[in-house]
Amino acid sequence: MRIAVAGGGPGGLFFATLIKRADPSVEVTVFERNRADDTFGFGVVFSDRTLAGIHDADPVLREALTEHGRHWDDIEVRLKGERIRCGGNGMAAIVRRTLLALMQARARDVGAGLRFATEVTLDDLADYDLVVAADGAGSRIREQLDADLGVKVETATAKFIWFGTDYLFDGLTFVHERSPDGVFAVHGYPISDEVSTFIVETDEESWRRAGLDEFDLTRPPGESDLISKEYLEKLFADQIDGKRLLVNNSRWGNFRTRRTRRWHTLAPRPVAFLGDAVHTAHFSVGSGTKMAMEDAVALSAALTAQPGRLEAALVAYEEAAQPSVRRIQDSARPSLAWWEHFGRYHEAFEPWQFAYHFLSRSITHSRLARRAPDFVDACHRSWVASHGAEPLETPFENGGWSAPGRAVEVELSHGIPVSAAGLPLGEPVEGPWGGVLAAPDAESGLPETLTTLASLVRRGPAIVAVHGGTPLTRTLLTEQTRLAEGMPTLLVDPDLDRDKALTAVLSGRTDLVGMSPGWDR
Repeated sequence: MRIAVAGGGPGGLFFATLIKRADPSVEVTVFERNRADDTFGFGVVFSDRTLAGIHDADPVLREALTEHGRHWDDIEVRLKGERIRCGGNGMAAIVRRTLLALMQARARDVGAGLRFATEVTLDDLADYDLVVAADGAGSRIREQLDADLGVKVETATAKFIWFGTDYLFDGLTFVHERSPDGVFAVHGYPISDEVSTFIVETDEESWRRAGLDEFDLTRPPGESDLISKEYLEKLFADQIDGKRLLVNNSRWGNFRTRRTRRWHTLAPRPVAFLGDAVHTAHFSVGSGTKMAMEDAVALSAALTAQPGRLEAALVAYEEAAQPSVRRIQDSARPSLAWWEHFGRYHEAFEPWQFAYHFLSRSITHSRLARRAPDFVDACHRSWVASHGAEPLETPFENGGWSAPGRAVEVELSHGIPVSAAGLPLGEPVEGPWGGVLAAPDAESGLPETLTTLASLVRRGPAIVAVHGGTPLTRTLLTEQTRLAEGMPTLLVDPDLDRDKALTAVLSGRTDLVGMSPGWDR
């Protein structure tokens, strides 16, 4: 069997290594458009909890991280002069160029062919039995195919730019600073003994006010935005001890989440896709390279298990690899949404609650407590110091309506709340105390719902109950109501348990939670 791999990133190189190890008779050649030592970006980060399958498949990544990487356990959040640390987050990072060099050497050792500075099209690969497209989010192979792969792309509203710095962070560090133009945030982490990755995010309004929209994105790849470099070096100078920002094709963009239903096609010739070519997840969950390498494991295993049955093997590959990717993408969406709105949280929350809100954006209170009990205990103490009681036992009163705690029983009729503690919640508002608002089933419906919210708020209810929609749209709507409109909210979700209720209240996502009658207190 002859296999061509388009793309010499970690996913393509790992697949070439695995398939050649599994079946030395396979001829596999990797074609990479860049030179061997070219790379865009700075570092690659991995979570300790996610690497077992990759390490079992081949030791190249484990050895690379052990010998050349940086490892840490804590996440640090810097905000308003405070530095808050949260443990239990084992991670490791390595310089991307170093990782690629080691993986190139490993692929050569097992007999794979590597051709650099060679851009290929499907026509160039007509003599191969299978083309593996590992050529990234801008996949030229995918664009060449006139096939219905079921591709969906969502573009984030937040702007981001990727730098390095010669300042060494201790571990994964999130830094937030307000400039006269708006709020800017950094994802920083060490990738060697000399360099850290330094990714900056902001909203489009702040980006434009700062004049950072002047760089011409049509310039050839490789040129970096030096105006933004200078601006951000000054803004974060105190946070990085006056060190430099380092550029490498550093320019602003909007993250694009790609979901693809089918990862292979048989016409006009057999092609299998892996990694960013068919799926992306926001870099805040640190899974892009990991997912590509896991795809490589699954594809190699499927081809090896069904020799001579290519179509069946490619179907098996999708069945094995897609569920994990979907789970990561589902968890990445609320994380990405957090970064689209972090300026609001910066203004609204004290540092401890900001950090808790951030760290619970994709997991619940109990999981966070198991991972970092000291951090969670400190958050509880801060809440009690401010409110005099534990979160769900804290009394609530506003506009003449009160509740003995933050979790109240809510009766539902066809999914719509009709009462809370015996008081009507009618639709529209019945009386001055409260109103009901249905969250949309998709984020695209939020603008229309926010218009309804503004009308509802003008009536002066004591609280607004939010129900329906999805967990994300409900949360975005309660936060808009609380933080932008200044109106207390009741989050109604029939699937809430005590753990999720506690997470929602302690994080400041809502004031109260509506629980089904008879819930376990």
